[in-house]
Amino acid sequence: QTQLVESGGGLVQPGGSLRLSCAARGLKVADYSMGWFRQVPGDEEYEAIGCISRISSGDGTMYYPDSRLGRFIISRDIANNMIYLQMNNLNPDDSAVYYCASKPYGGLCDKSQYQYHYWGQGTQVTVSS
Repeated sequence: QTQLVESGGGLVQPGGSLRLSCAARGLKVADYSMGWFRQVPGDEEYEAIGCISRISSGDGTMYYPDSRLGRFIISRDIANNMIYLQMNNLNPDDSAVYYCASKPYGGLCDKSQYQYHYWGQGTQVTVSS
């Protein structure tokens, strides 16, 4: 059974940093394109943050928009079957529930929430002083 479990959310002051983790079970993160999304309460849409492609695609990591790179960094730990979202210089607008998600096997990175097959339960990030 495929399962994605996020952790690492919490309350952080403006300007602070957090690293979110996503533990994958039932799939190998090396073989799947994995994305990070966030959702603000009351909004039905999931905002794409970025995606790390399956290794065999050679596409690397993408951010939506590109300018997110630097403040948000996605990485992968193959040995522990995890992906991470490092978030820096956070501001109150970054407050949301953050989700990791996987594309179907063979899929490439995409910023559309509807193209992702498996989702975690989400982890809350609140940026406030």
